[in-house]
Amino acid sequence: MYQVIKHVHLTSVALSLAGFLLRGFWMVTGSPLLKARLTRVLPHVVDTVLLGSALALVSFYDSVPAWVWAKVIGLLCYIVLGTIALKRGRTLTIRLVAMGAALLTFAWIVSVALTKQPAGFLA
Repeated sequence: MYQVIKHVHLTSVALSLAGFLLRGFWMVTGSPLLKARLTRVLPHVVDTVLLGSALALVSFYDSVPAWVWAKVIGLLCYIVLGTIALKRGRTLTIRLVAMGAALLTFAWIVSVALTKQPAGFLA
């Protein structure tokens, strides 16, 4: 069962990143697809599956390891940066910087998951 949940989690990670990149492209190009209903709803569905599968994976541990807490903190930063990149940034420059920072944060979260070390690639 652990492996099934892990595959669901990894698939939702990939879908979340792909969706973020696509929405970022649409934001930069001014595409009306960014305001489509499916574009506004689907990321929440994917992220709910992502979070649910993460919680299910954590349930296999006796106590929550420090690297998992690091991923949670990284996720909160990624969400804030993603919101600035796609919605709240006042200028294109601010949005692009936030997008870059969000992608770096995403990469760091993945490095934490792969190394199972709270510092990830920062170590």
